[in-house]
Amino acid sequence: MADRPLRILHVLNTVRELGNGIINTAMDLAWGQRQLGHAVAVASGGGEFESRLAEWGIPHHALDQTRRPLTLLAATRRLRALLREERPDVIHAHMMTGVMLARAVRGGRPPLLVGHVHNVYQRSARLMGFADVVLCCGTDVRETMRAKGVPAGRLRVVLNGTIGSPRLPAAETVAPAPIAKPAVVTVAGMNARKGIDELLAAFATVAAHVPGAHLHLVGDGPERSRFERIAREGPVSDRITFHGFQRDPVPFLRAADIFVLASRRESFPIVIGEARAAGCAIVAAAVDGVPESLDDGAAGVLVPSLDVPALAAALERLLSDPLERTRWAAAAQQGLARFRVERMVAETLALYRTFP
Repeated sequence: MADRPLRILHVLNTVRELGNGIINTAMDLAWGQRQLGHAVAVASGGGEFESRLAEWGIPHHALDQTRRPLTLLAATRRLRALLREERPDVIHAHMMTGVMLARAVRGGRPPLLVGHVHNVYQRSARLMGFADVVLCCGTDVRETMRAKGVPAGRLRVVLNGTIGSPRLPAAETVAPAPIAKPAVVTVAGMNARKGIDELLAAFATVAAHVPGAHLHLVGDGPERSRFERIAREGPVSDRITFHGFQRDPVPFLRAADIFVLASRRESFPIVIGEARAAGCAIVAAAVDGVPESLDDGAAGVLVPSLDVPALAAALERLLSDPLERTRWAAAAQQGLARFRVERMVAETLALYRTFP
């Protein structure tokens, strides 16, 4: 593509503001591209981000992609009309349904179809390979997509970037949340994939050896009530707090003595970048793209996924040693430029232009 302003259509299932990393990344990309003078539009089933898109000068088009035959048929007609209306140079589809609908509507003709793989561990991720170019949010994602049979020539890596996002205030301007300390904080969806079972089990061990330690869980999800029951029935229920979804989690990150991400699967978590920018000492499960997000262990303590004793030992060690905790917090703040939204936006635009 020539070096000119582009017309870009982002396609997502929804634009709900629920802490979903896919949606957050898509919003940051759309905002950053609009800031650089490109004509950007978003099509989705709608949600709270519609008002922010309007503030940023980005039109939102209703596109219900619910997987029901009649709804998908209507979505096909609607997307075809949108392509005539928006005349995009690029369709940037963030989820499998969007890729397949765009492929069906567009056929083999322009615009360029980009499939952005966020959750590579999902079985449907291989269908993202039907796009012209497959944007992988981490190096591990690229290798997994290659193993799924996507030709290497169509795979590109653009790491997630979140620092400088218009969704959140700059970490240094935010006051820490008034939470009980010493504080172990996680910001995650309340589901088993995020390793909440392992975190609760590890904290029960930690709490027995570190007087006063508290666990704070920020986020919501389908299994929250189960996790709350586990905590309630455990020996340290008075030291575990579920804060629910927070539109702005930065105050909790700023208040954390340790940020922990105990995920079982994780492509390239944007919350790691947010925790690094907030100055947290970080403990995380060494799974999928997490090591890359922590500079292969130089910026945070990595432990094996699903290993409760190892997780407990790492948390206890940092809670018990303020100097080591300070060293890890300082290490996390090194090399943050690659976590900036501007870098992600620039690399994504360059990716578009590498294809005619």
